[in-house]
Amino acid sequence: MQLRYQFRVYPTPGQQDMLARSFGCARVVFNDALRARQDAYEAGVKLADTDVQKQVVTAAKKTPQRAWLAEVASVVLVQACQDARRAYRNWFDSMSGKRRGRRVGAPRFRSRKDNQQSLRLTRNGFSIRRNRKLYVAKIGELKVAWSRDLPSDPSSVTIIKDSAGRYFASFVVEVDQAPLAEVDSEVGIDLGLTTFAVLSDGKTITSPRFLRRAERTLRKAQQTLSRKEKGSSNRAKARRRVAKAHAKVADPRRNFAHQQSTAIIRDSQAVYVEDLAVSGLARTRLAKSVHDAGWGMFIRMLEEKARRYGRTFVKIDRWFPSSQTCSACGVVDGPKPLSVRQWQCTACGVVHDRDLNAAKNILAAGRAEKRNACGGTVSPAA
Repeated sequence: MQLRYQFRVYPTPGQQDMLARSFGCARVVFNDALRARQDAYEAGVKLADTDVQKQVVTAAKKTPQRAWLAEVASVVLVQACQDARRAYRNWFDSMSGKRRGRRVGAPRFRSRKDNQQSLRLTRNGFSIRRNRKLYVAKIGELKVAWSRDLPSDPSSVTIIKDSAGRYFASFVVEVDQAPLAEVDSEVGIDLGLTTFAVLSDGKTITSPRFLRRAERTLRKAQQTLSRKEKGSSNRAKARRRVAKAHAKVADPRRNFAHQQSTAIIRDSQAVYVEDLAVSGLARTRLAKSVHDAGWGMFIRMLEEKARRYGRTFVKIDRWFPSSQTCSACGVVDGPKPLSVRQWQCTACGVVHDRDLNAAKNILAAGRAEKRNACGGTVSPAA
């Protein structure tokens, strides 16, 4: 399977200038290829991929308007053209039902004002030198902050400049699926806001609330930005300060999700979670807390790592009444407001912690979905 390994890179001022030119050329070629395909579609003309590349790269370099395309590596331009082709075909495949997952919208034109700029290179456009530096065609050797070794030779690399002005190299490598040793434990997870997660075995994960802790810094940086004159250099500096403040929130949140998901997958043979409607919850009065929790990212990491390491991952129906059902006797005791953190079952008299009871019910429902065809016992022990 293919994975991405991302590392921070530190280009020199001259290399930053060449990267800016390469970003601009890749953006122009992508837009030209997209426009050529749209014009051909509206005219009812079938345009081959090679024809598009000849039009927006080979022929464009010979025109006075696009002669500066020859200043950057040709592999950057070719891959930008391929990216436009893939974006256009993904849109058509999504509309026809060939592409699985959520609907993909029509590809949009890239702007020089986008918060993130990137370019992609294949093996003939980069190499890793013996001095551990990344050589990029017509840019030179970039210093890389290696945090770990690559498991295999990369097939491509994407150079990214984010909104905070940081540069990254994202390598695509082929790795072998290495299932972890089997364990006997299975776990159900109930996600929340006050407590990030409660596991069916009684373990709780406290919510770090990265955004809430940084709100004062973000508010002051945003207020400073709003006072700067549009188009001025001071406004550009203030915008970068805002982006860096947001990066200090997003990076620890992503790292936290990686650490917790890895620990859960390592210690559990099967993981069961609710299929939460995060996009719907993000439109309620709890929107800021829902975004701060990062449920969607955490669930996605659990699913990806379970598939990679040979674990079982199951999503429970979002309408399953996990907080209303007694995990001891199975009686549905009715809905309860969020302020009720403990309740007593009217049938068997057992007192439940709301989140722990929900996690146990999620575990039972996940086991039922996996084992009911075999007639195994699925109810948790009282």
